[in-house]
Amino acid sequence: MAEPPRPRSSQRMRPAPLLFEPAEAASDPEHFFDLESLDDPHELLARATELTLAFRAATDRSVEFQAIAAAQLADPRRFDRLTTADIAERAQWTEDYAKKMVEFGRELMRGDPGAAGSAGPAAGAGPR
Repeated sequence: MAEPPRPRSSQRMRPAPLLFEPAEAASDPEHFFDLESLDDPHELLARATELTLAFRAATDRSVEFQAIAAAQLADPRRFDRLTTADIAERAQWTEDYAKKMVEFGRELMRGDPGAAGSAGPAAGAGPR
């Protein structure tokens, strides 16, 4: 089943607030944002969907920040610039993925309207 298209930056969804849990609740492997305590399946579906959308939005934003950082680190004007191999090692990516992330980051920094709001280089492809 295909995922619904992600919103563009002009329509970017705001993630639902992710409430931090007390340490004792977080240490329980069965405890997840108090979803296990919800008995009403309508309420459970609504909250689980809200969390899913929040995590997706957070993932998309963090990927964009990773790409910007990778592009900045690879900038040839920096005296301390890193190679894509170095960036890949630090981020635990393949070198090919690091190259794509550097280019994606450059597009974001140029303000390329097609870059923002996408899921990153080769949407759907993981870093490994």
